[in-house]
Amino acid sequence: TMIDASIPLTAGEWEEWGCPNEEKYFEYMMSYCPMHNVQEGVKYPAMLLTGGLHDPRVQYWEPAKFAAVLRHNQGKESGSGPVCLKIDMSAGHFSASDRYKYLKELSFDYAFLLDQLGIAKGRDK
Repeated sequence: TMIDASIPLTAGEWEEWGCPNEEKYFEYMMSYCPMHNVQEGVKYPAMLLTGGLHDPRVQYWEPAKFAAVLRHNQGKESGSGPVCLKIDMSAGHFSASDRYKYLKELSFDYAFLLDQLGIAKGRDK
C-alpha cells in the first residue's frame, strides 16, 4: 500500500521513508516487511491481529493477508501459537472511539493475553 499515492498520508510519508516506486527504497522496505519475512516451519508466538474495516491507512486485508501467510507457513505440526484475526466492522484506524466500546475492545485484548499466558480464569492447568 505504500506504493499507492491515493491512500491518505502515503505520499507524504515517502519523504521520511523513501518512495517505494524507486527500486532501492522498495528493496529496503521489503527487507523489513513482516509478511515477506515469514519463514516456513518457524515457531511463531501466539498472535492477535486486528484491523478496522474503515481504516484508510491500514486496509483490512493487510492483517488478513498476514494471518493467511503465517497460518500457511507454520503448518499444523510447527508448535506455533494460534494466529487469531479480528476485524472490527465499524472501526477506523484508531479502533473504537466510543468509551465503552474501547473498553470492550481492550478487555478482548487482555483476555487473549491472559489466555495465552495460561492465567485466564477457569482454565485448567
